[in-house]
Amino acid sequence: MIQTLSMKFIYWLSLISILIACQSKDAPKQKIINTIPVVLVKVDDVPIYNEFVGQTYGLKDIPIRARVDGYIEKIDFEEGTRVKKGALLYEIDPDPFLAEVAAKESNVAEAKTKMINALNELNRYKPLAEKKAVSESDLDAAQAKYDASKSSVEAAEANLRQAKIKLSYCSIKAPIDGLIGKTEARVGEYVGKEPNPVILNTISRIDTVRVQFSISENKYLQLAKAYQENKTSEQARKQIEEGKLNPNIELILADGSVYGFKGAIDFVNNQINSTTGSLLIQASFPNPNRLLRPGLYAKIRLQLGVEENAKVIPQRSLIELQGKYSVFIVNDSNKVEQRAVEVASKIGDLAIISEGIEAKDKVVIDALQQVAAGIEVKAEVIEFQSKTSESE
Repeated sequence: MIQTLSMKFIYWLSLISILIACQSKDAPKQKIINTIPVVLVKVDDVPIYNEFVGQTYGLKDIPIRARVDGYIEKIDFEEGTRVKKGALLYEIDPDPFLAEVAAKESNVAEAKTKMINALNELNRYKPLAEKKAVSESDLDAAQAKYDASKSSVEAAEANLRQAKIKLSYCSIKAPIDGLIGKTEARVGEYVGKEPNPVILNTISRIDTVRVQFSISENKYLQLAKAYQENKTSEQARKQIEEGKLNPNIELILADGSVYGFKGAIDFVNNQINSTTGSLLIQASFPNPNRLLRPGLYAKIRLQLGVEENAKVIPQRSLIELQGKYSVFIVNDSNKVEQRAVEVASKIGDLAIISEGIEAKDKVVIDALQQVAAGIEVKAEVIEFQSKTSESE
């Protein structure tokens, strides 16, 4: 009985194996072809930009100084707010200066009394001298005494004016309209002499901001030559003739966004820094919304020229190995090829290729880990939207 069951099991197992073998022999082999996204190489005139790190300053950054020393009695502003020109900011204890003014006023009064006495004496001597009742030397002495007393009055009045000026320095007022910062001294603190605070605060006018940055000698020469080769507007060329450069300038903020207003260069230093080999440049940007504040670090983007008939691909398509670049392309036979390329420059999320590819080549993007040279794929052409070119 057991032997009969074993033979049946072997029979059915053999039959199943034969059927599977026949089925697999008759079924056609299916070749799996992946669909791979590609972009076409574009040929276009591309603006060439360079970026430089800069720092922002107010159009005017005025330090508020304690011009006399003493204890602060009052702070009459709110930190970080706008103040008007002439508004009271700080009050320094005026008592020592009031006492000095009173003493100088007393000196003036005393000097004037002496001058009046000298004048009276001189007036008595003049008619007597005409009658020869007093000698000429006595008259000269009286005249000299009056002249000296008059000079003493002038000196005393000058000292009084100086004392009043010092007293006026006890009330520190805003020199301009602007944004005031954090105070460096508090009520009750002694100010005006080192190591105590001398600069108490800073007021910045920020309706326009200045951005200072440095460029190398080579970049400066490249920039100057580019704009002298009739690649700018008539207005820009006129500014070049006046010793100024005014290219298309953008400000890139710390969050990567491009500032909404374009700026203009309004200052180029008169000499190269011999230590760093760089040239200091300043650009001004309108700031009507008060978005920019002094002290920000940002990037200046300068247009240095235009690359004509440039072959452009997304940077995401590049493969970098030990400083060498290559790309995967899909040829007319739908086979993947890997080609070495020369990258001329990178602009935002795009790359300009000088050698290795031609216009309308199909370059693999976003699927670099799924392909290899020699495999067959189905190329799906997509449109790459450059975020950086849109911002420009």
